[in-house]
Amino acid sequence: MNNKEKYCYWEEYAQYDLDTAIAMFDSGRYLYSAFMCQQAIEKIVKGLYVLYTNEEPVKSHNIALIFNNLCNADTFKENVLNETFHFYNEKYTSLFVKLLAFYISARYPVYKEKLSTVLSRNEADELLMTTKEAFIWLKSLRTYLK
Repeated sequence: MNNKEKYCYWEEYAQYDLDTAIAMFDSGRYLYSAFMCQQAIEKIVKGLYVLYTNEEPVKSHNIALIFNNLCNADTFKENVLNETFHFYNEKYTSLFVKLLAFYISARYPVYKEKLSTVLSRNEADELLMTTKEAFIWLKSLRTYLK
């Protein structure tokens, strides 16, 4: 597979995870909705990384780390970095960091119990809405590659 085909693979599964996040939210499973938000953003970021670098991303679930590596890639800098990018990057960086907690909580029962008590319907709804916005923005970054 070339880098564009790999990107399409990542995007397809990222969209599936975002759809699953919506389904989990609708069924009242807010912690799992948050986990799937993390998975969706992680996968779309990894897809962008492959698209712009033609390399596999670091084996990590830390979205901020992977995205930072992407931002340092020459091809990405040449094609994407502009004032609009910086605005949205600043807007969503805290989301990337926040989502990591939900990856960890879904994998480790001690954290799962703690987070499930603090994630209300309203907080889960806000997280899902912000994730959807970030997802749309991240998908738009694929169009910069010439």
